[in-house]
Amino acid sequence: MPQETEKSKPAGAVYSHGKFRNIQKTQVISAKKLRRMAESFLTEKSRHSFPKIEMPIKKIGTADIVEAANNTMWRLCHSTLLLKVSNQVFLTDPVFCDRASPSQKFGPKRFHPNPINIDELPAIDGVLLSHDHYDHLDKAAILKLSNKVTRFYTPLKLGDLLMHWGVPESKIEQLDWWESIYAGNIKLTCTPAQHYSGRGIFDSQKRLWSSWAVETPDVNLFFSGDSGYFDGFKEIGERLGPFDITFIETGAYNKAWQDIHMLPEDSIQAHLDLKGCHFYPIHNATFDLAFHAWFDPFRRITTLADENHVKLVTPMIGQAISLMAPKADNLWWQELKV
Repeated sequence: MPQETEKSKPAGAVYSHGKFRNIQKTQVISAKKLRRMAESFLTEKSRHSFPKIEMPIKKIGTADIVEAANNTMWRLCHSTLLLKVSNQVFLTDPVFCDRASPSQKFGPKRFHPNPINIDELPAIDGVLLSHDHYDHLDKAAILKLSNKVTRFYTPLKLGDLLMHWGVPESKIEQLDWWESIYAGNIKLTCTPAQHYSGRGIFDSQKRLWSSWAVETPDVNLFFSGDSGYFDGFKEIGERLGPFDITFIETGAYNKAWQDIHMLPEDSIQAHLDLKGCHFYPIHNATFDLAFHAWFDPFRRITTLADENHVKLVTPMIGQAISLMAPKADNLWWQELKV
């Protein structure tokens, strides 16, 4: 892996007047466009937006994690991954709530139960957070996890929100884009993404968003968080790749918001830009956040992976896979397309 000098290290995120902004200009969603999007939810919504039959998941017990070999991972939901690497356990964007919403009475409801609950999780060495949206940052989960987590790793200003909620400052590490920190022998690098932030009306863009590169002695991993397609993927691939597995957003897409959420064609190109080997599509199969059928991300990415000779990894929710030799032939969702 090439070593960067301080001189060659790229600049961090742009922050001015109390707000962060993307490297490339992104489309502003006007009030008029928001109205049209709301209308589209009534007229364009797929009748397959939610599984009609129970989604199969693999239940996970505490012992399954404790006794698992290093370089094992499980997808718990949406963008929540559980990684066991170098004798450490990490979570990404932990969401355990029933609804990705400010209220647990309204908003997108999950398709499936959690394969494991927070009480059953072993001690967690690190939590990687990409941004503050409700489908990636679950306040109740963060507070319940706090006592069993050693460190929360966040992009800039997001850690301030965790402290406001009551997480001790001593447990929080906040990084700018391209900054790295070590957790034992694991190198964590906060990498750019093209997205936005905000959990309410008055906090738009006040907290940074990011992706993450996770380099262990055995495997090199990339976690996209949320992002539109942009030149940053190539730069990440050149500076920190190649990656053994890329966990890339593939779901909740629409051309109307393509610059902040990738279409499947963008996701596969991002994987190629990152110099990825295995591609693991995330940000799907848990919440209904767009117009397309819930299984459409799998259908489209399977075709694209085949066309581009990309090794696709699509295990069931909760199914353990080896990060060293992931199997790429589980098409479990095809039986649920009714």
